[in-house]
Amino acid sequence: MSDEVQPGFVRVRLDLSYDGTEFSGWAKQAGGRRTVQGEIEDALRTVTRSGETYELTVAGRTDAGVHARGQVAHVDLPREVWAEHRAKLLKRLAGRLSKDVRVWALREAPDGFNARFSAVWRRYAYRVTDNPGGVDPLLRGHVLWHDWPLDVAAMNEAAGRLLGEHDFAAYCKRREGATTIRTLQELSLVRGDDGIVTATVRADAFCHNMVRSLIGALLFVGDGHRGPEWPGKVLAAGVRDSAVHVVRPHGLTLEEVGYPADELLAARNREARNRRALPGAGCC
Repeated sequence: MSDEVQPGFVRVRLDLSYDGTEFSGWAKQAGGRRTVQGEIEDALRTVTRSGETYELTVAGRTDAGVHARGQVAHVDLPREVWAEHRAKLLKRLAGRLSKDVRVWALREAPDGFNARFSAVWRRYAYRVTDNPGGVDPLLRGHVLWHDWPLDVAAMNEAAGRLLGEHDFAAYCKRREGATTIRTLQELSLVRGDDGIVTATVRADAFCHNMVRSLIGALLFVGDGHRGPEWPGKVLAAGVRDSAVHVVRPHGLTLEEVGYPADELLAARNREARNRRALPGAGCC
């Protein structure tokens, strides 16, 4: 699949963040629901006084209620539009966008860049507290309350057994034609001085509900309902387990997206489009 920028256009990278509480996810939807993509595209159309909508491509689509601190997207703009507005575009977007979404940087992307397919990893954080009194009211939109004491060491023991390249079908909501093979590069949990447990989850890509399902399984280990070996057994079984709960979205934040050096962007772009299979797996 070709990803060349059309003649007369320039590819622009956007770095952005948003509070997902009032959004129905990233992707535009029918029925007038408020989405991050729709909000930014509408603002771009307005501030550039364009008669058409320029569609954004994002590094990782987030679900309703999920936040982002380090999201990345790109848009292809007519070269004359970019030349006319680039100097003041960031400030004009700040004046037009709602306060729960911000674009922090706009710059011409290097050759071969695709916000989605050039990425080599995405890093999420999931935050949860087991404080008997609940969540700090000022953090209630970003931290999950778990009403059982959590053993973080046991959760980390279980997490270590999930690292590497696997078929994560047991932790994903299946989508027709989409692979569930992913490389989980990091899954670790730390309890901060404030008592909040932060799970760091990094992978080359994620399938639908994967992070929230993994956290749901680890919480079952942390509160003693299952042993540290259980999440790995679920993974190996390759089917959804009714005991694995998809935790609520508000504790999840996309923190950062990683890209290779500029000269490797195009190669990564092509590689990421290939359908994956585990070594030794059959074709069907």
